[in-house]
Amino acid sequence: MKYVNADILPEELLKEVQKYVNGAMIYVPKPEGVREGWGVKSGSRKYIKERNLEIRQRFSDGVTMDQLSEQYFLSLDSIKKIVYSKLK
Repeated sequence: MKYVNADILPEELLKEVQKYVNGAMIYVPKPEGVREGWGVKSGSRKYIKERNLEIRQRFSDGVTMDQLSEQYFLSLDSIKKIVYSKLK
């Protein structure tokens, strides 16, 4: 979230806002439908998707769940969820 000074607003609008909030910061959310999903900007979503595909492939190649758990620093339950989940 980027801080922007209120002087970008038209004077009439700024005066109207000051009736409700004076000298404090307010958050103005993006319009509905504009918000990006979790991890899209940072690349985390892509990284996790690729990691999970790699885990599934290694499991199908014969690597045990215990070995995958140790290699990827994930719990055994997390590995099971990844291996047995349907691909999206």
